[in-house]
Amino acid sequence: MGVEVMVDPDTLRAQVKEKYREVAENPGSVFHFHTGRPLAERLGYNEGVTASFPDMAVESFAGVANPFLLHSLSEGERVVDLGSGGGFDCFVAAMQIGPKGHVVGVDMTPEMLRKARRAAAELGLKHVEFREGLIEELPVEDDWADVVISNGVINLCADKRRIFSEIRRVLRPGGRIQFADIANGKPVPEDVLRNIDLWTG
Repeated sequence: MGVEVMVDPDTLRAQVKEKYREVAENPGSVFHFHTGRPLAERLGYNEGVTASFPDMAVESFAGVANPFLLHSLSEGERVVDLGSGGGFDCFVAAMQIGPKGHVVGVDMTPEMLRKARRAAAELGLKHVEFREGLIEELPVEDDWADVVISNGVINLCADKRRIFSEIRRVLRPGGRIQFADIANGKPVPEDVLRNIDLWTG
């Protein structure tokens, strides 16, 4: 039995793309969420690691918490980052897994992908790649990942059941998910759930 999706996924994606296009191209603008190095510091990322990143690799970061506080990654692990944006969490992951590991960032915003790829090249991270795609249809083979990470992205998608099905598909047996997101513990009225502007605002 299917679960009703409360808003049109394509319309929601278009709004999210527009917002994060702006974050990629004008990271110094004022948004309704925090960004960049001050946010990374506030969320407890390793200051020594983030200080070693060029501005381009950090300035468009817009996460909600630090998924690496749940569990450090291990050397050689294969990681998929859902909604990788400008690549910040991918770069943090790359430092933890070392050159024997591999990170695949998946994002749907071309401007973010271009920025992430430039930053990865500047950092010399040959074991990090970025693929264009939707997290509801991950461009990753079955049973590939040791770890799936995500930071403030799943809440921006209409069909969460489909996302978790994809996560399960790409994780190897015994793999794990480490994600940070926004959750609501109280019932939400249906008219609010159907208000697409509240999903992105």
